[in-house]
Amino acid sequence: MLLHNRDSRTSTSVTIPMSLRIARSLVLAWALVAIAPIALAAQAPAVAPQPALTFEGARRIAAAAAEEAQRNNWGVSIAVVDDHGELLFFARLDGAHQQSVDIARAKARTAARWRRETKALEDAVAGGRTVLMAVEGMLPLEGGVPIIVEGRVIGAVGVSGVTSQQDAQIARAGIRAVFPQ
Repeated sequence: MLLHNRDSRTSTSVTIPMSLRIARSLVLAWALVAIAPIALAAQAPAVAPQPALTFEGARRIAAAAAEEAQRNNWGVSIAVVDDHGELLFFARLDGAHQQSVDIARAKARTAARWRRETKALEDAVAGGRTVLMAVEGMLPLEGGVPIIVEGRVIGAVGVSGVTSQQDAQIARAGIRAVFPQ
């Protein structure tokens, strides 16, 4: 089937096959369908909002953890890190030994990066998963506790200076004081 188009400027008749008109319409429809998701995506935010641990939050966690340690006369080091394991706040209480500084930071970094308590990794190593000891920067020793808000790890606390169980007790007390759940 042919359609006739009359060009009013030249008074000439142009014949366009119906199959070409259908094909052109299909291409146009496909283009609109293909472009629509792109246009909608352009309106969507490029970065998903997520909770993040602030310096003030880290300071408050460390202060609450320090109160727990001081209440028990424990000299410890306390490290609070962000979700990537980078240091936000650090405190070394009176009586904390020098080695506790590096250990607290390593526990916090491990808990944040592995997104679990370091006790779980300690248990895995004790259960025969010794290959975990080969992971650089990982310290599978109880006392590192992730900070979880809205189901997301936003940071972690690492404590060192007393027994591993007491270290974890101090870390949890600091987190609970700021993020009661």
